[in-house]
Amino acid sequence: MTFKHSCALVALMTGLAPAAYAEDLNALIWCDHADPELLEPFETAHDVRVNVKEYEGTAAGLTLLEQSRPGDWDVMVIDAVDVGRAVERGLLAPLPEGTAPTNEYFPEVRLDDHVTIDGTTYAAVEKFGYNTIAYNKSAVDPADMTSLAALWSGKYDGRIAIYDYYLPVLGLVGLNAGVATVDLDASAVESLRDPLMQLKAASKQVSDVVGSQTALATGEVDVLIGGGEWLTAVLNAENPDLDWTIPEEGGLLWAQSLAIVEGTEKPELAAEFIKYVTSPEGQARLATSSCYWGMPANKAAGDVLTEAQKGILRWDDQAEYLTRAQLYPVPDADTDAGMQDLWTDMLQN
Repeated sequence: MTFKHSCALVALMTGLAPAAYAEDLNALIWCDHADPELLEPFETAHDVRVNVKEYEGTAAGLTLLEQSRPGDWDVMVIDAVDVGRAVERGLLAPLPEGTAPTNEYFPEVRLDDHVTIDGTTYAAVEKFGYNTIAYNKSAVDPADMTSLAALWSGKYDGRIAIYDYYLPVLGLVGLNAGVATVDLDASAVESLRDPLMQLKAASKQVSDVVGSQTALATGEVDVLIGGGEWLTAVLNAENPDLDWTIPEEGGLLWAQSLAIVEGTEKPELAAEFIKYVTSPEGQARLATSSCYWGMPANKAAGDVLTEAQKGILRWDDQAEYLTRAQLYPVPDADTDAGMQDLWTDMLQN
């Protein structure tokens, strides 16, 4: 999803909280949490103003925290697979027991191995989806989209966009090369150089979320590698021909989580916010955010979502999709540096 995250919907912290609110909660977020439809019920119920600031990529979020004073931030959205990195730096506080109703979750997205460190839980998964292939089914042969190899076939040269986030796209390039995401170490990353450069040569553009959505919606491109339901669902009403699939090689599972920031002066209120977002109502609102859609981690949200919304999210297909998806790569420092260097080389090529 990082899940994925330069969006137009950004609400910056301004310090101009209306006097009508008794207190403030400061949240470092992805753009789906800036939607008033999500925030207003919590603000009203708790007499609080939620001030939000969007960031892109875990590295940027951790840098923001490290450059801030204790108490500047209360809650943070973070890729579930990156919770350990934040905990190692002492940036997240333990979640109070029972904060999230994980017994109601899709079991595959609880991700206890990533959000629980040495027996202590630091984050709750809240939303998930897939980085895979998105496409315009009126402009391409949907049968071709059942394999990642179609993007290297030459048939769609000049009609492809690459989502500008190195982790999922390198993961997908690896899947096409037969490399599982767990095996993406420094040596394996370098083996992806040639196929990545070939993909860049076949592509029209590399773009962020908004640019990718625009290009696919306007017909500038017909295929997007790295896209998925998070990109096409918000455009479904305008153009139902925009679709996505998980190819035979697999797709990448993104899972975002919500955590309490170490040093917050409002731990109880921060926990209440996480309780709200992971509740059925909060999950339904988050799943259908105006910035991007995604599957709610809490299955009980299915009782709140409409049948039409569940259809767009492909609710009934999740059991099968989850068996075919691999988690984001979780690179060590050397591998991450190699991945970023390769990505920079591709952008400059």
